[in-house]
Amino acid sequence: QLQLVESGGGLVQAGGSLRLSCAASGRTFSSDDMGWFRQAPGKERRFVASISWSGGRTKYADSVKGRFTISRDNAKNTMYLQMNSLKPEDTAVYYCAAGDSFVFTAGAAYKYWGQGTQVTVSS
Repeated sequence: QLQLVESGGGLVQAGGSLRLSCAASGRTFSSDDMGWFRQAPGKERRFVASISWSGGRTKYADSVKGRFTISRDNAKNTMYLQMNSLKPEDTAVYYCAAGDSFVFTAGAAYKYWGQGTQVTVSS
């Protein structure tokens, strides 16, 4: 069983940056593709970014391309989301997840989920 714990969320002004981390435990996650999702109040959970098990391939939602960067360190069992040029519309709870393929953007394709970390961007 894989446990995931997000950290790094907080309050930041528009234009600022945050780096989220997702620490995995229970077993190594080096064979899992991983993803980040977010859910704003009153809205559905949406795909943000995903990364292959090796870190060699990534995928981004159009809304974050050029601003967010997903990465992973398999030796540390940790995945990251570097968020730059943050906008108020990026405000949401951010979740990390592990699944079979980074190609999929639907949450149903991911088996393991963290508890989420709140990101709030003020204008």
